[in-house]
Amino acid sequence: MTRTIISGGLVVTAAEETEADVLIEDGEVAALAARGSAYAQGWTADRTIDATGKYVIPGGVDAHTHFDLPFGGTASSDTFETGTRAAAWGGTTTVVDFAVQSRGRALREGLDTWHAKAEGKCAIDYAFHMILSDVNEGTLKEMDLLVAEGITSFKLFMAYPGVFYSDDGQILRAMQRAAGNGGLIMMHAENGIAIDVLVEQALAAGRTAPRYHGEVRKALLEAEATHRAIALARVAGSPLYVVHVSAEEAVAELVRARDKGLPVFGETCPQYLFLSTDNLAEPGFEGAKYVCSTPLRPREHQAALWRGLRTDDLQVVSTDHCPFCFAGQKELGRDDFSKIPNGLPGVENRMDLLHQAVVDGHISRRRWIEIACAAPARMFGLAPRKGSITPGGDADIVVYDPTARQTLSAATHHMNVDYSAYEGKQITGQVETVLSRGETVIDRRQFTGRAGHGRHIPRATCQYLP
Repeated sequence: MTRTIISGGLVVTAAEETEADVLIEDGEVAALAARGSAYAQGWTADRTIDATGKYVIPGGVDAHTHFDLPFGGTASSDTFETGTRAAAWGGTTTVVDFAVQSRGRALREGLDTWHAKAEGKCAIDYAFHMILSDVNEGTLKEMDLLVAEGITSFKLFMAYPGVFYSDDGQILRAMQRAAGNGGLIMMHAENGIAIDVLVEQALAAGRTAPRYHGEVRKALLEAEATHRAIALARVAGSPLYVVHVSAEEAVAELVRARDKGLPVFGETCPQYLFLSTDNLAEPGFEGAKYVCSTPLRPREHQAALWRGLRTDDLQVVSTDHCPFCFAGQKELGRDDFSKIPNGLPGVENRMDLLHQAVVDGHISRRRWIEIACAAPARMFGLAPRKGSITPGGDADIVVYDPTARQTLSAATHHMNVDYSAYEGKQITGQVETVLSRGETVIDRRQFTGRAGHGRHIPRATCQYLP
C-alpha cells in the first residue's frame, strides 16, 4: 500500500472550502482531516506534499475535446498522447473525447477506431462520447448497446450538411431512443442549412476573409437551432445538453426552458468568455487562428454567458479543444474562410482562465470548481469517482498556486500547435503539482507522467436526472 499526504493547503471543492490535510492510499482519497487535528497527526505516509499557501482542488474534467479528429482534409494537431499531456499541465485529469461514426458505418466501428487512437497513449484518464453521423434503425439499436457499456452520451449536429448534419426527424428518433435507454443527447445547435446559404452568398460577393466566418454564422441561427432542439427534446421526453453556447440569444432559450423545469443543460467554453469577433477581424489572415464553430461573438455577449454560469443556467465550461496549426492547416482557407479548419487550442488553459475569472470577480472559487470539475463529472456519469475530493474517489488532485503570475504563450505551452489563442494574456494562478489516481504527473512544474497511465473510464448515465 502506498500512502501520500497533502498537507497545509486550502481544500476547495464545489461544496466547501476547508483548511484540511488529505490522505491518499493506493490511488484513492482515503480521508480528509482538519489541519492539526489529532486524527491527521496520526497519519503516516511514504511521501508528503507541502501545499502551504496553495489550493488543493479536484483535477479538472474537460468534457469536450477532439484529439486526432479528421476535419476538412486534415486532422486536429494534438494526438491523445500530446493532448492529454497538455491537459495535465493545465490541471485537467480527465477528458471526454468524441468517437465519430462515419456515414454508412456502424457506431461500433467508429468507437473501436477511437479506442485504438487512445489506448496506451494517454497521460490521464479518458472517456468517450459518440458522434451520430447517420441515424437509422441499426445505429438506434447500437445506442442501447453502447449505453450498457458506458458510452452514455451521443452528439448530433444541426450544422455541417453533408458531413455530420442530421435533420429534425433523425434528431427526434435519436432523442426518443435516448429517452428510453438513459443516454444524454448533446447538440451542436446551429442552423446549418441557412448558414450554408449565407456562406455561398458571402463568397460570391468576394467576402473571403476569416471575419466573415463569424458574420455568416449568425447568433439568431444559433438561437433558432437551440429553440428547435429544445422543442424536439420536449416531444421526445429526452434530456438535452447544448454544447459550446456562445450567443446571448441562445442562453435566453436555455433560461426559458429551465424556468419551465425542463431537463435542458448548457455548456460554454473559455474562448467565448475571453475572446470575441475582434480576434476574428485581426489584420491579414491572423483571424484564421480564431475560427471555430459556434463562432466567436461580439464582446457584448460575454455578460450573458457569465451571468448564465453564475445562475446555473449554464452548468459546464469545457474547451472544445480542436487545434489546427496556423502553418499548413488554418492556411488551407487563406482565400476562402469556409475552408479554414474549425477549432481552437485550449485544453491546457481552461483551469487557469477560470481562476482568472475568480480573480476578476466573475465567479466564486467554489463555482470555479463546480463548472470545471464537479458538474461535468456529474453530467457525464463520472461522479463520485471524479470531480471532487471525496473518500473513496480517485485521487485526481491539483495543488494550485493562486498567486503565481504567468503569461500565456505558444512559446511555453505544451499543446501541439504553433500558436496560442491567448498569446500574451497575463494570468494570476498556476498549476504546481498534479496527481492522477495518486500518481504524480506534474511535480512542481515538471512533467513526471507517462503515456499509458491514463485509463478508459466507462461512464454511468447523467446524474442530474432522476
